[in-house]
Amino acid sequence: MKKILIIEDEIAIIELLRARLEFLNFEVIVALNGEEGFLGFLNEQPDLIILDLMLPKISGYEVCRKIRREKHDNTPIIMLSAKGEDADRIVGRVKGADQYVTKPFKAEELLYKINLLLDD
Repeated sequence: MKKILIIEDEIAIIELLRARLEFLNFEVIVALNGEEGFLGFLNEQPDLIILDLMLPKISGYEVCRKIRREKHDNTPIIMLSAKGEDADRIVGRVKGADQYVTKPFKAEELLYKINLLLDD
C-alpha cells in the first residue's frame, strides 16, 4: 500500500482528498502545518507528498526546500496552491516540486498526477 502525506491546513480539502485516496487504497497521513508536515515526512517516509503552498508555521516552499535537502530526497511532491500565476509555478518547480496544481482543482486531475508520479 502506497503512503501519501497531505500537508494542508484546509480541513475540507483534507477530507475530500482523504476520502478519495483511501477509497483507492492509499494510506493517508495528514499534517496541518509546515512544521508537522516536515516531521511527518521524516517519520513516515511517504511515497508521495501533496503540499499546500500557504501553510502556518513554515511555508510550502520552505517545506519543499527542506525535504529536497534531506539526503537529496526525491520523494514526489505535488504542490497545491491557490496561486496560479506562471511565476508561482516556476518557483514551485525551482524549490523542488514535481507537479503544481492550482486550487480550485479537479480531483481527477490530481489523481492522474499522483498515479503518474507513483507509476513504477
